[in-house]
Parts: sequence; C-alpha cells; structure tokens
Amino acid sequence: MYDEKEISYASIIFAALSNPTRLKILSIISKAKKPLHIKAIAKILKMDYAAIYRHINVLKKANLLQISEVDRSGVLSPLHVEVVKQLIQQEMQ
Repeated sequence: MYDEKEISYASIIFAALSNPTRLKILSIISKAKKPLHIKAIAKILKMDYAAIYRHINVLKKANLLQISEVDRSGVLSPLHVEVVKQLIQQEMQ
C-alpha cells in the first residue's frame, strides 16, 4: 500500500502527463540531441512563450524536466525519459 506522500506525488505526475501540450513538450525535448531553449519549444509548437512556460512549470513540479539558466534564458532537459515512454506505450496497448 502506498502512503499519502507517494499517492500525492503520483497524482502530480499523472496530472502533468494528462495534457497533450505537455506530452508534446516532453517528446520534443527527449528526442533533441541537446537541451532546448524554452523559446525554441514555443516556436516548434507555434504557441505563446508564456503559455509554454506555464506548461513547463507543471512538468518541473512533477520532476519530469529540469530548467537550467544559460545566458539569461531557460534551457530544458528531460528527466525520467524512459519511465514516461513506458507509461505512454502501456496506454497504447
């Protein structure tokens, strides 16, 4: 049986993964050969920077990506890529 802390954390992760835009963000940064700037993600998805940034904060809170500052700009790197891939593949079956 899971304790309350584990259930709460799992809920945050599943909520973060429940949005198609956030899944697209994770897909883009996990396929990239190097960390990507937030502006690059916004351009790829043809979305407003502020909207992308809000989605990124949800993913960061769920510990699914990290943001590093490079030249006063946020650069994204994925975390737990294999776990996310497994979850998505499990749902596709």
